[in-house]
Amino acid sequence: MSQMIRVEEYSNTYQAQIVDLILHIQQDEYQIPITQADQPDLLEVGNFYQKGYGNFWVALDTDKVVGTIALLDIGDRYLALRKMFVAKEYRGQVYKAAHKLLSTALAWSVTKGIQEIYLGTTRQFLAAHRFYEKNGFQEIPSGELPSVFPVMAVDKKFYKYTIG
Repeated sequence: MSQMIRVEEYSNTYQAQIVDLILHIQQDEYQIPITQADQPDLLEVGNFYQKGYGNFWVALDTDKVVGTIALLDIGDRYLALRKMFVAKEYRGQVYKAAHKLLSTALAWSVTKGIQEIYLGTTRQFLAAHRFYEKNGFQEIPSGELPSVFPVMAVDKKFYKYTIG
């Protein structure tokens, strides 16, 4: 069944679905008080993420966006992992959407000679914490983040992935 999910680089075709998916997960599923206005990058995905060593991908079931992941180039061969969201019904071992998204982003990073990937997340995303840890991310205190890391107001837990 997992072969039904494919990962593609972002194109404008998917923008409305991306916004709907991310806001639904943040607001409805996890009751995080964040709006589209708080995330202007959602309306500028191509210009915001797809520059330098950054990129943005979507997981698709046919033409339906069921997941997203982004890598933001923050300089010095460092990336920030952002916008990792998977629709509830596509999480887990059946579809492996999160695994496919993360594998795509990590493979991209290797080809670009990236040294480290950092991420910030909320305390509510417990399954995400387990997922990142299972996939080689190490929890770090905020003081170990690069000075250029874009900390979001909702970020309270931080991770680092070292390539190589």
